[in-house]
Amino acid sequence: MKIRVGHGYDVHRFAEDRRLILGGVDIPYALGLLGHSDADVLVHAIMDSLLGAAALGDIGTHFPDNDPAYSGADSVKLLKRVCALIKDNGYTVSNIDATVIAQKPKLKPYIGQMRETLAKAMCIDADCISIKATTEEKLGFTGRLEGISAHCVSLIIKD
Repeated sequence: MKIRVGHGYDVHRFAEDRRLILGGVDIPYALGLLGHSDADVLVHAIMDSLLGAAALGDIGTHFPDNDPAYSGADSVKLLKRVCALIKDNGYTVSNIDATVIAQKPKLKPYIGQMRETLAKAMCIDADCISIKATTEEKLGFTGRLEGISAHCVSLIIKD
């Protein structure tokens, strides 16, 4: 059995007149995240983690932000494409461990729905996905409410 580990990181700044989408879930909040796609920082970190584990580049390689085809793209749909690529290379997603760093809004009420949405997209059980949310105690850009970031570690396996 071949085991591969990947790490992903992403960050997006807050913007007015944008929806806040995290883990494929619409979060009610006054601000959304700015990006070429839907700016789902959590899904972007997960995709980079999976692509890194399989040594297949990063999301910018597969879904460039200067390509109009990805303007406003649904990141969960892109995640499905990444998982298909992982599968085409003989790997299976074993588990995901992700952390969202956001001073606001509070994300705890949405984590279960995020896990279910992501599990469905990745064709794995929700109990294989860990999502944690934390603040930076009002420090740094997230603490100053300038944006949100996310880290992810993933494990993929090949029999």
